[in-house]
Amino acid sequence: MDFSLNLGVLDEGKLVKIDENKLYDVTVIGAGPAAVSAAIYSARKGLSVAMVGLKVGGQVLDTDGIENIIGTISTTGAKFAESLHEHLKEHEIAFKEGNLVTEIKEDGKDKIFVTDDGKSYRTKTLIVATGAKPRGLNIPGEKEYTGKGVHYCSTCDGPFYKGLDVAVIGGGNSGVEAAIDLSGIAKSVTLIEFMPEMKADKVLQDKLAERENIKVILNSATKEVIGKEFVESIKYVDRATEKEHDLKVNGMFIEIGLSPRSELVKDLVKINKIGEIEINNENNMTSVKGIFAAGDVTTVKQKQIIIAMGEGAKAALGAFEYLIKEY
Repeated sequence: MDFSLNLGVLDEGKLVKIDENKLYDVTVIGAGPAAVSAAIYSARKGLSVAMVGLKVGGQVLDTDGIENIIGTISTTGAKFAESLHEHLKEHEIAFKEGNLVTEIKEDGKDKIFVTDDGKSYRTKTLIVATGAKPRGLNIPGEKEYTGKGVHYCSTCDGPFYKGLDVAVIGGGNSGVEAAIDLSGIAKSVTLIEFMPEMKADKVLQDKLAERENIKVILNSATKEVIGKEFVESIKYVDRATEKEHDLKVNGMFIEIGLSPRSELVKDLVKINKIGEIEINNENNMTSVKGIFAAGDVTTVKQKQIIIAMGEGAKAALGAFEYLIKEY
């Protein structure tokens, strides 16, 4: 088997142009931490690697401060994305930046993928690392204050609210876990749930009830985020009385789940009921031989940067093993 490397050097370090006439060993779809990790690990194995994604960093670019990547005490989303890009440039990877893959077809053992500029390419294996996007409330002020008091990950951004007042939107497992997590950091936590009852597991609700600095508001709809430079309050409506309330907070965490970006492969590989790509935990292969997946788009439970990077590496090693043993 020929694991030929890409040749040539561009201004982007060792990154090269993608070649329509080349059969790549591995193609990574996505440009977030999982995708970058998969591409680098594949290149380090001597494989020819292509990568297609909009912008290096993915969801990381929407994150203000990052303090939970071991070995990096503190950084910002923008700086971390830049470091990912710099690391990519150390390897001979064919990176098609600013484009999306719109179609994937099988041709025997090979895969053909088409990008949004109408060009098609061939590859022996695929690693889908398209990530996920937080489910939002789509209310006034949410978009404007994202990163300025509106957050979607308590683990990522909770530590910035030590001793402050925060709100958590969502009474499912994600919301209740976030509220419990934040209660050990923030001065007070107010959990707002749309339905008359919380949907979280009983064991989580019991733990929630033990925390004295958590207040729960049920049957209420969050309507607006209010602030100046940063969030100052949120407006919610009691659905039973239709009475409007203002809650003063320094920050809010919208924890109503993630929406996996799996539309591209939903008719090709097996996905679960919420759209996550099902993978083999041993090597990250999907239900289709030669197609692997990594990061937030998969069924891996914990959606964290450091975990996504590990999963990207695992998918690359899985693809390498598949090429040796089965291609």
